[in-house]
Amino acid sequence: MSTQYKQREDLVAAPSRFPLREVALFGALLVAIFGVYALMGAAYSTRMLVEAACYAILALGLTIQWGYAGQFNAGVMGFVALGGYCAMAFSMPVNADFWASPLSGELGMVVLMALGGVLVVVGASRLHHLGVPRRLRTGLAVALALLFYLLVSARLGVVTEQIESQFGYIGGLGLPPWAGWIVGGALAGVVGYFIGKVCLGLRSDYLAIATLGIAEIIKAVLKNADWLTRGTATVSPLPWPVPGPETVGFTLARAFYLSVTAVMIAVIFFLLTRAYHAPWGRMIRAIRDNEISSAAMGKDINRRRLEIFVLGCILMGIGGATLGSFNGIFDPQGYLPLNHTFLVLVMVILGGPGNNLGTIFGALTVYLIWVMSEPLALSVLELMVAFGEGSFGWDAPTNLDSRALQARVFVIGLLITLVLRFAPKGLLPEKVKHHG
Repeated sequence: MSTQYKQREDLVAAPSRFPLREVALFGALLVAIFGVYALMGAAYSTRMLVEAACYAILALGLTIQWGYAGQFNAGVMGFVALGGYCAMAFSMPVNADFWASPLSGELGMVVLMALGGVLVVVGASRLHHLGVPRRLRTGLAVALALLFYLLVSARLGVVTEQIESQFGYIGGLGLPPWAGWIVGGALAGVVGYFIGKVCLGLRSDYLAIATLGIAEIIKAVLKNADWLTRGTATVSPLPWPVPGPETVGFTLARAFYLSVTAVMIAVIFFLLTRAYHAPWGRMIRAIRDNEISSAAMGKDINRRRLEIFVLGCILMGIGGATLGSFNGIFDPQGYLPLNHTFLVLVMVILGGPGNNLGTIFGALTVYLIWVMSEPLALSVLELMVAFGEGSFGWDAPTNLDSRALQARVFVIGLLITLVLRFAPKGLLPEKVKHHG
């Protein structure tokens, strides 16, 4: 028996190590969650866990982009907003008055005009196949795109102004919330596909800048399209896929919602883990680690990078939809880079990019710290004020609540600094197997 064969046999026969670090970290997290339940009550704590579970789905979408493929997406907020919009648009009741009015037909004609313009522009961009010089083809495509944009925007402005004045907005489709979750993931994937086609050829820093700008564009569109989203007026309450608080009470309703998100995370975790260890996952990591060697081996790098980017965007859209439905309100102004991009990045960094289990741990831990830092900081400030008043006669400030709210940013900043200093690969780093 050869030495190489013995090494492989020993590798297969060797038992896997006991996951001591994983058990210890999740055990500590479980103790912290029980402490929150004892301190804050079941209704508040269950709500925190549901929101943390939604953030875990977002973090899983980012960890496969950043951890699997090395793509730094700084526009998570935009895909979260798309998911939240779909959750609203598909689950809210139908606006029967609008659909019975002539304005619905006029809006449909504008949509058809826009689709026709897209087809014409795409056709013009393909004229080089008929022998048309490329410069002439490009100029013609740009001119047609500008012409159709002016025509569609002018007509759309007239129609939407009438919709806003008469009906407020076009309303929803009256479908189950989970339909909006699926479409939210699909829409985020489609938008991610077009973003990836343009941006994935950029370097990582330029990709981050591009995705950050696109996220702000998506937010601006949703915020200003009052006829579609009611803009700053918001839409609420959004239906739940489980019995609501008015039926079974806050705690039980949130527990039902938590069970739905837990099942979703379990399914996503299983599929991503299978993909990670499959040949496709090994190829993605090979491209991440050495793009030149992967290209030399005949791998389609651009296609694989686009696949992983779109997959991550789909998960972000689904996570945004579940979070939007749970919050019960669609408010375009409520999507903030701090809450819906930076916080997700911190979750992935803390848990470990590329480690699905670590990402889930990071999401739960960071969100628990994010939520609980405010009441804990408020308690500390109140103790300091009481001590100062009793011992030194200090005058108590009147804005303790806002000061405690700002403490969340300080705590998260301190946390990410400590992690980057002492555990730059995360508390549960990606496990890279080396076969002898």
